[in-house]
Amino acid sequence: MKKILIADSLDKEAMEQLKAVPGFEVTVKTGMDEAELVKTIPGFNAVVVRSATKITKPVVDASTTLEIIVRAGIGLDNVDAAAAKAKGIKVANTPAATTVSVAEHAFGLMLGAVRQHGLANYTMKQHKWEKKVLHGTELYQKTLGLIGCGRIGLAVAERAIAFGMAVVGYDVVPFKTALAVKPVSLDELLAQADIISLHVPKMEKPILGAAEFDKMKKGVIIVNAARGGVVDEKALLAGLNSGQVKAAALDVFAKEPPEDWTLIDHPNVTAAPHIGAQAEEGQKRAGLEVVKILKNSLV
Repeated sequence: MKKILIADSLDKEAMEQLKAVPGFEVTVKTGMDEAELVKTIPGFNAVVVRSATKITKPVVDASTTLEIIVRAGIGLDNVDAAAAKAKGIKVANTPAATTVSVAEHAFGLMLGAVRQHGLANYTMKQHKWEKKVLHGTELYQKTLGLIGCGRIGLAVAERAIAFGMAVVGYDVVPFKTALAVKPVSLDELLAQADIISLHVPKMEKPILGAAEFDKMKKGVIIVNAARGGVVDEKALLAGLNSGQVKAAALDVFAKEPPEDWTLIDHPNVTAAPHIGAQAEEGQKRAGLEVVKILKNSLV
């Protein structure tokens, strides 16, 4: 019997399929912190997380029979993959499952930013009719700069092209695509883009800091539905206050949930609580992919 710990909630259909696998004993226990995970993990053969639960080195070290850690999502930011590898534990994720979910969300943030949807909604709920104050722009014929041209970045590019936008892209890894995305250097992208959307993994230091904001067009719009920390939040706030940055639409933050709400409180910032992958269809695909991974690994 293989014991599987579900530490973050999964799609209902995926759970039903997982429980129906002969030889699987499935336990659902969510909302655990590191200390509780350390006590719980011994005896389990697999653990499944999404983004809330963190599989740290102490958790890995406490495991006694763990064979695989699966993250139902993109990236492994909340899993100490090095610690798992050192102990011979396999680590897997579902990088393609929520591509459309995140791409659509990022594009929605972009649309909301250029038309001030966040501020319009906020003032309407205050019973204010700010029609003369809220002035937006079109996406049509604007230049979108994509920092990161993997699955999600190119899915955003496809949508942008359909809106009549020009798209330039920068990635540390050379990319090829049939889409009309012009590869450029980071400096070229910063100089050309009217809107910059980030689609890169978490990194040691921000890819956009004060120096990069100084190289951008005045009135640029920033969209980040990638990872918190890839944009220097203090530099972004300074850019918003100076007018160098016209608006920002943010789904991710350096600290989640934030402790300092100054950036989010800025009137030209539209914010969401890291919900890029939170579409029903994407979560279903991710959950079913988890089932496939566990069956292939443990059966």
